[in-house]
Amino acid sequence: MSDIYSAIKADHDHHRELLEKISDTSGASEDRKKAWEEFYSDVKSHGAAEEETFYSKLISKTWGQDSARHSVHEHQQIDDLMEELREMDMSEGAWLEKFKKLRHDYEHHIDEEENEVFARAREVIPEDEIKGYGERFAKRKEEEMGLIEEKREDSLED
Repeated sequence: MSDIYSAIKADHDHHRELLEKISDTSGASEDRKKAWEEFYSDVKSHGAAEEETFYSKLISKTWGQDSARHSVHEHQQIDDLMEELREMDMSEGAWLEKFKKLRHDYEHHIDEEENEVFARAREVIPEDEIKGYGERFAKRKEEEMGLIEEKREDSLED
């Protein structure tokens, strides 16, 4: 199994592909709907698993707390945009405009994570402390996939 950095990066690469696919579609086509649903579910489960494994480890190190907090805050902003998009009509121009913002914000987030956060994490988390976190991340992501609707309903009640 891959390490935590490779596991997260592999997801990011898949998300970039899905963003491109969504951008290459139009209206409320079946291809767009399918790519959007896959993106939505994968990013939701990815973000939760990332916070519970990688970021919880990073935040346990004093030097990593600011990076972790910043990234978790961005997760919330991205999550909010995804929920807004989920409620909108894909065939409307407003959906595409909001999607463009989501894409920009998400790509910025994952680039920052891969280029800055990973480098910092490698400096503050010894390899022996994070060994096995790739597997933990994958397992947690799978569990989170089954919790998406339950969590969404809970957040709508708040």
